[in-house]
Amino acid sequence: MRINHNIAALNTYRQLSNNGVNTQKALEKLSSGLRINKAGDDAAGLAISEKMRGQIRGLDQAARNAQDSISMIQTAEGALNETHSILQRMRELAVQAGNDTNTTTDRAEIQKEINQLTSEINRIGNTTEFNTQKLLNATSGTVTAASAATVTGSAITLGGGTDFSTTNLVFDVVIGSTTKSVTLNKNYDGSTNTIDTLVSDLNTALSGAATVSKDTNGTALVITAANTTDSIEIKAATSGNLSAIGLTAGVYSPNPAKSSFTMQIGANQSQTMTLEFNDMRAAALGLTGTGAGYTSSAGVTDGTNNNGVEYGLDVSNATNAGIAVTKIQAAIDKVSAERSKLGAYQNRLEHTINNLGTSSENLTSAESRIRDVDYAKAA
Repeated sequence: MRINHNIAALNTYRQLSNNGVNTQKALEKLSSGLRINKAGDDAAGLAISEKMRGQIRGLDQAARNAQDSISMIQTAEGALNETHSILQRMRELAVQAGNDTNTTTDRAEIQKEINQLTSEINRIGNTTEFNTQKLLNATSGTVTAASAATVTGSAITLGGGTDFSTTNLVFDVVIGSTTKSVTLNKNYDGSTNTIDTLVSDLNTALSGAATVSKDTNGTALVITAANTTDSIEIKAATSGNLSAIGLTAGVYSPNPAKSSFTMQIGANQSQTMTLEFNDMRAAALGLTGTGAGYTSSAGVTDGTNNNGVEYGLDVSNATNAGIAVTKIQAAIDKVSAERSKLGAYQNRLEHTINNLGTSSENLTSAESRIRDVDYAKAA
């Protein structure tokens, strides 16, 4: 028997204190539903859990971002659906105008409708927007300016084994709807005729439709369309060898102006996707311009007022009506390609959303095992 120390009481008090602390912790976990309420509960687990929480919230937000991106795409694609309808009507009118049963007055009335429909295409391009950002006129986001079709030839071999010293070089170049015939004299031999002479002669042949220059090394040709919406087609030579001037037959297309938007579709840096929307207004589609095939007066507006600012397709005679049919068909093809691209974006983003949802769900399950309390154990 001890007089100065009551060991039994001290032991009881210590056990009571421990039970009190443990009970307090258990009640804290049971009431909050969390196994980790403060760093002291599980320091390493807390750090891991917080990192997982950041990823989970990032994934959930990325899924919302992807859905917003789909909404943006649907806005643009819905507008282009109407552009397609307008172009089909314009093509129908151009075919109608090609028939000589129509009088000059009849064709003038058709011209009025074509001008108004073209103006509406401009209005759609200039006003379609998502969250105040224009989608179809290349003015929002990161803007890339239009660039003309350019043909860069390989090294010129005048006077070499592949020249045309025994026959003239004859070929056609189609620039937009204009065909230019080129004939280069067989006496080009690399000594009496320099590359500068060749460039000069080609510029004369392609005058008004394209410009010809030398590349930075001064050894190859560069042909650039004068109109940024025109394509360039080099026809196979009917006489001579195109390789003598560094060209090959083929079609070279211009690059339209476009708006690019970066979409954050992941929880971390650089997990992005870029959406591109091409300029879909009349000029970019080749429905307005100057010269052959277009009207002599500006009857097309930008769609937001009644001021004529562009020259529409001319259907005043059968020949021009035929050209208009071809240009409108090309515009239909461009809109089809753009809508197809937007549809592909949307399909991709739908898969992205599904993947983000799965990742978030699985990461949430893992985080729960670290952070959440097991009631059966804690009770």
